Amino acid sequence: MASPNEMFAYVGNYTRIEPYVRGKADGINVYRMDATSGAMTLLQTAPGALNPTFLALDPAQRHLYAVVAVPEIDGHPGGAISAYAIDQATGHLTYLNRQSTGGPGPCYVSVEATGRFILATNYPGGSVAMLPIQPDGSLGAASDFIQHTGSSVNPKRQEAAHAHSITIDAANRFAIVCDLGMDKVMIYRLDLAHGKLVPNEQPWVQARPGAGPRHLAFHPNGRVAYGINELDSTVSVYAYDAAHGRLSEVQAISTLPAGWAGANFTAEVCVAASGRFVYGSNRGHDSIVIYAVDAATGKLSYLGNEPSQGKTPRNFRITPDGTLMLVANQDTDNIVAFRVDQQTGKLTPTGQVTASPTPVCIKFLPLTH
Repeated sequence: MASPNEMFAYVGNYTRIEPYVRGKADGINVYRMDATSGAMTLLQTAPGALNPTFLALDPAQRHLYAVVAVPEIDGHPGGAISAYAIDQATGHLTYLNRQSTGGPGPCYVSVEATGRFILATNYPGGSVAMLPIQPDGSLGAASDFIQHTGSSVNPKRQEAAHAHSITIDAANRFAIVCDLGMDKVMIYRLDLAHGKLVPNEQPWVQARPGAGPRHLAFHPNGRVAYGINELDSTVSVYAYDAAHGRLSEVQAISTLPAGWAGANFTAEVCVAASGRFVYGSNRGHDSIVIYAVDAATGKLSYLGNEPSQGKTPRNFRITPDGTLMLVANQDTDNIVAFRVDQQTGKLTPTGQVTASPTPVCIKFLPLTH
């Protein structure tokens, strides 16, 4: 019988040497984790995965989907999404199939709440794809593909559209796409009857020039969203009209302590399940920023930065009970566990550090046996 304090942890990573990273992994790593301390034991490395950097679980938590973050595959331009079946007893992954995302370098995948479609973004391609999930969990050919066009003020990073993430709201009605290259947060309506992404009445919200929207997370109340901006190291607070899928920025706040002026690029943003705290990762400053949330407005107050205990914290994840955070330090090949103080939001290292090659994304799955 599994302990309620144990769960599986799936870690996506880089497996190839790319211009921007020296990938060292051999595939998706599957761990058994003690959710009290953060201690992890490697159970499986799912072979054959190419740069499975970002991962998503389906709502039934029986299938896992991984991006294939490459510029071309099987001799054709563009990346893909791979589908895996999850053994509920062992956590092991069994490869099912993969399907093209229609563009190069997919970097994000999410599953809408009915479990019928996955949605993906292609970063260098600046595009978005929607793919149907078959009854056995495998993927069908894309049912929709949208090419973004545009640019912004940073000549090196914003010379073209670069769709970075796609986040679905709690009502499963709207999909929000952060496009770093265009400095826009795009808003689409989910048409599940036809497997399409339909531009919303408000089709986008404009970010500040040079901000570089990257990832977005909703507050549990569904009325506020937090977008982390990679290029100017800020978090944008958006009021969200869930009935109409409208976003309006009400605050922008730095992810860095006052006076720090080094090079930094943000990565992930997460909201505590309690809704009282928001966290973001800094690559360069190599820290997790901590904010308190105003219960009435959703606006943020800076509480501090906790060192990530490694280099380039690309991604982090909070356990479902909110007591533990795992931080994936991509360039020091480790995952560090932190205790989360439920009253103050502060982070304290537990002492558990797991060796994991070029980790990028962490997903949790509670044990059922």
